[in-house]
Amino acid sequence: MRKLGVILFLFVFVQLNAQRRIVVDVNGKGDHKTIQGAINSLADASTTPRIIFIKKGVYNEKLYIEKPNIIFEGEDREATIIVASIARDEWRCGHTDDWGVATMNVGANDITLKNLTITNNFGFDFKEKTIWCASDTSVNKERKLRKDGHQMALRTMNMATRLKAINCRFRAYGGDTVSPWEIFNGMWYFKDCIMEGGVDFYCPRGWAWAENCEFIAHTGPAAIWHDGSGSQDSKTVLVNCTFKGYDGFLLGRYHREAQFYLINCVFADNMRDSAIYRVPTSNVIEWGDRVYYYNCHRKAGDYRWFKDNISKDLANKINVDWVFGSRWKPAE
Repeated sequence: MRKLGVILFLFVFVQLNAQRRIVVDVNGKGDHKTIQGAINSLADASTTPRIIFIKKGVYNEKLYIEKPNIIFEGEDREATIIVASIARDEWRCGHTDDWGVATMNVGANDITLKNLTITNNFGFDFKEKTIWCASDTSVNKERKLRKDGHQMALRTMNMATRLKAINCRFRAYGGDTVSPWEIFNGMWYFKDCIMEGGVDFYCPRGWAWAENCEFIAHTGPAAIWHDGSGSQDSKTVLVNCTFKGYDGFLLGRYHREAQFYLINCVFADNMRDSAIYRVPTSNVIEWGDRVYYYNCHRKAGDYRWFKDNISKDLANKINVDWVFGSRWKPAE
């Protein structure tokens, strides 16, 4: 009986420790002054979520997340800001892959983001810069960095397959702001988020759900993009989302296998009359042009290309479970 009591005590201790909330305060009034310091303090593994609560402030950090089951919860979305300035074109001149190319680099499963602003500030604070790029295959290895080049706020790597973001803002001026990339098993859930950037600034690979999100295009030939080449079932679903941007912004594109569903979405009046399109590519597209709309509108008048092309019955079935099946229940 005593042995059973000890085992029960240890179990409760481990669970309570796993659930303990670590407080980060840039002003030094928490357990850590930096978010990376809080991450580093955690055990490498946990079967239950660990909570890192981030108080209001500007955190000038590039984050590397390699430990699973962490909830990053900000005190206030507009006042809890994580920011770094990184041009992917410059990063890849000295590195062989994208690990470290974003403000938040995620290489672990079951990561949750709440009430945060995550910014790659390169394009917003742009100053002309020419670099020497040893890895460039051209004769002239000088590379002039572009204000609208790839600038990732969020990037997943290393087989990370499950991430959710609730009431977050992801900011960049250039392309690929939100890049959750894993074609075979990637599952990504976004709710009540704002995403802004340049070309393909929301570009999930695998299965993705975005609900009540706002998309803001600063530049580029497409706002959203999808890579569903890992499985014919892969899809990106956007429900009750709004889209706005510069005059004549384009909604989306793809150049690999893709499958888009836009349900109850609202498009700004200044969006170009141009459907989600296939980029000319040498990639073989076996599964066809799979772009579907239901009950999407534009105040100044609807364009013909986003008229309903799925039934009401199917639209009513499209929910989180329809996207992820039994593999993941992110809303629970």
